[in-house]
Amino acid sequence: MKKKKKSPSLILICCLVAFLIGVGFMYALVNSPLLSNKNSKSSTSSNTCSNCNTGTTIVENGGISESVLKVYDTVVMVKVFKNNNAAGSGSGVIYKKDNNYGYILTNQHVIEGSTSVKIHLTSGVDVDGEVLGGDKFMDIAVIRIAANNVNAVAPLGSTESLKLGSTVFAIGTPVGERYFNTVTGGFISGIHRKVNVSVESTNDWVQEVIQIDAAINPGNSGGALFDFNGDLIGITSMKLIDSQIEGMGFAIKIEDAIKHVDAFEKGESIKRPYLGISYINVTEKAALAYYGYNIDSSLTEGVVVDKVEDNSVAKKAGIQRGDVIVKLNDDNASSSAF
Repeated sequence: MKKKKKSPSLILICCLVAFLIGVGFMYALVNSPLLSNKNSKSSTSSNTCSNCNTGTTIVENGGISESVLKVYDTVVMVKVFKNNNAAGSGSGVIYKKDNNYGYILTNQHVIEGSTSVKIHLTSGVDVDGEVLGGDKFMDIAVIRIAANNVNAVAPLGSTESLKLGSTVFAIGTPVGERYFNTVTGGFISGIHRKVNVSVESTNDWVQEVIQIDAAINPGNSGGALFDFNGDLIGITSMKLIDSQIEGMGFAIKIEDAIKHVDAFEKGESIKRPYLGISYINVTEKAALAYYGYNIDSSLTEGVVVDKVEDNSVAKKAGIQRGDVIVKLNDDNASSSAF
């Protein structure tokens, strides 16, 4: 049986269809987003959204590395000495510079009791630092160094727009100089956390802080917490330490940290009224029962006076053990109000 020959016109049509399919496939491949990303620059680059006012930054490929490099030189190690003997270390961040000096924020507990401090810079050199002032309740202190030692100043950010889950990173020197300016990253775990703080024999007080899951270790105290864009939003201060706890660090909000720096720079201290009482919050039922207080269950705000110090204003005002304070002026009283 003879095979039927295909007509020239049919062969031409088939070739034309195959050509068009090939052209279409190549066009789609060239304009594919995957290929476009593959051929884009591999280095880190960030572009701010130009058609919105959200402040959102779009980062391609390198994560937060560009932000880290921008502020890395602003973070320093604080070496503490007592009578010329090394007595510990912490971290700090340069927040300001004028014609003569650079100014460093750190924690008060880092420099407490020191007779001198040295500042270790990213250049690898140690320079003399001068402690200007601080406050143990805020746990903030200010140190200054000569301006010619300052290469960068951290841009101040804001915590007002923080959201749970926002990316942050911390820079500080844990353990010792061997791990100088370690970078750790994480997320905002809590924004308005209230934690009890105590120093030596001082009664506990309540401080509002940012909770983060970035690694914070001894020596990180006084270091910097930055947002995704590299703006300074906090001073790392403490962590919960327990064999069953991991990833719970805290930072003082930048707004609180800089609230009194002008006074600290001048060597001035913060003056606070002193009431002279120890107290238990009415919501702490177990503690109240332990100390034998029987409080009306309808009370949801207030504190129970447990002790009144002699010669205090509370003693002079007639406040006694067992009294319940429910108002401070026109505000509801709670442990965070004292």
